Amino acid sequence: MGITRKELDDLTYRVVGAAIEVHKHIGPGLLESAYQKCLSIELKNRDIIFIEEFQIPLNYKGNMIETLFRCDFLIEDIIVLELKSVFEIMPIHQAQVINYMNLLKVPKGILINFNVVNLFHQGQKTFVNKYFDLLDC
Repeated sequence: MGITRKELDDLTYRVVGAAIEVHKHIGPGLLESAYQKCLSIELKNRDIIFIEEFQIPLNYKGNMIETLFRCDFLIEDIIVLELKSVFEIMPIHQAQVINYMNLLKVPKGILINFNVVNLFHQGQKTFVNKYFDLLDC
């Protein structure tokens, strides 16, 4: 994969920092789409490479299935970033991130909920999978 765990952690820190900056400026209570547009600007300003609304392929027993699965951001081809603006993160939201990570074969996922008072303490959750275990330290 060509990236170390430390480099991935550093990138995660930069991405979460961008989300915190957005939250600091516009606060909670808006629609997810507003946060996505603002975060897109913030990621560009921080020179973080990403694809927005990335369509996730699904291979079922050798057959490519056309789906409507889209992750909000695919960061540098190694982090799935999903945004929410909900009262509470539910297990289905976490499952979505984990499934997207596995379908895309990326080592890390970040779930951000902007509908909180303190994004750092209440609004972020990171996930790793078997692809993370393959990375060098």
